[in-house]
Amino acid sequence: MAERVFGELRAPRQMLADQSYDGHASLHDDKVAGDLGFSGAPIEGPTHFSQLVPLLHEQFGDAWFERGCISAHYQNMVMEGEEVRAFIEAEDPALVRIGAEKADGTPVLTGTASLGPAYGETEIDSRLARLRPAAQLVLLRDLEVGQQGARNLERVSMGADQHMGNMYPFSLNDKLKVITEPHPYYSADNPWGRALIPLEMISVLANYTSHLSGFATRGPAIGLFAGQQIKLLKGPLFVDQPYRLTREIIALSESRRAESNWILTRILEADSEDAVAELILNSATLKDSYARYAEEARELGKSL
Repeated sequence: MAERVFGELRAPRQMLADQSYDGHASLHDDKVAGDLGFSGAPIEGPTHFSQLVPLLHEQFGDAWFERGCISAHYQNMVMEGEEVRAFIEAEDPALVRIGAEKADGTPVLTGTASLGPAYGETEIDSRLARLRPAAQLVLLRDLEVGQQGARNLERVSMGADQHMGNMYPFSLNDKLKVITEPHPYYSADNPWGRALIPLEMISVLANYTSHLSGFATRGPAIGLFAGQQIKLLKGPLFVDQPYRLTREIIALSESRRAESNWILTRILEADSEDAVAELILNSATLKDSYARYAEEARELGKSL
């Protein structure tokens, strides 16, 4: 078994207390989280990706920012004030295990990181392969595998001081003031001569216009990120660069507490079909957060 290489303990900041979508507050609001039985409002999962960047840059070199892939399953929530450290296990130099844990050893996320063009079997790949079809969805019953988003409507960019909307009520510069791991490549001091979008903020870019996708979930209901993959195909992604997004539902699944929509988002060059990055997001909607879940489940003949 490969030796683990650890980063430093860091205390990530909660920046989503004012987040809203579909006209209501999110799980990152203390009251909403408390009403659902959580001990507090969690920090968003991709925040922890920043702590992996120095380790992965050391492992893969500058190519990480051009053809890197991070693939993670989120295990336990982190509250502001808790410390986290990231680690890698590089038994295979081409595809390494990644993880993050709290100061007391509680796991935060597990997954893989690799370098393209081959990438190997990633954490999300293996989880998708093991999924069983959901028998009867309630919250997600209006969705279908293969469903496409609203093509050509989603045009995005990320400016340094651009407010990123109701889902991400802050700017890139706001994030850089508190990011757990600053990096010189987030300025123009890098081999490409332009500021790069930090790894965790690629998720923000990809979700900036998600309300335009047309992927309707019954609600109001509360969702969370259960797993995520960011794959750079022809990176890096640059600040102030225009891009275009396409979306597709690639799987629908269910657990005891949630129904999950697995969405593949492709980030394309603004004026071509060339993809520069792909993201897969396992977005889980909590059954207990939907007031009519039990009633509608019975109407559909679903066993509870």
